[in-house]
Amino acid sequence: MEESFFVRVYEVVKKIPYGRVTSYGAVARYLGAAGSSRMVGWAMNNSHSYDPSIPAHRVVNRKGMLTGKHHFGSPDIMQQLLENEGIEVVDDCVKNFSGIFWDPSVELRI
Repeated sequence: MEESFFVRVYEVVKKIPYGRVTSYGAVARYLGAAGSSRMVGWAMNNSHSYDPSIPAHRVVNRKGMLTGKHHFGSPDIMQQLLENEGIEVVDDCVKNFSGIFWDPSVELRI
């Protein structure tokens, strides 16, 4: 079950548009597993070995913080990837988080 959940997470994360971010919880809710934010986080931590093209850097915590930054090889890479997409990050937190937040439950309409 765990691996298939991870694959479902990856399919959602691949759809996050360039220059937008979502949260672990939003992905979990979309997948019908509202209490599984941590599982989404574990999937993101594993995503680099599964498929390096998965934009895991676009998934942050519910407050816009870069809590997964230590899983990118260097603590600065996640921020650099977001900034390369025009996303401003200050003190490990996405600025204008609500303005660029992508909610799969709204955008993908189950």
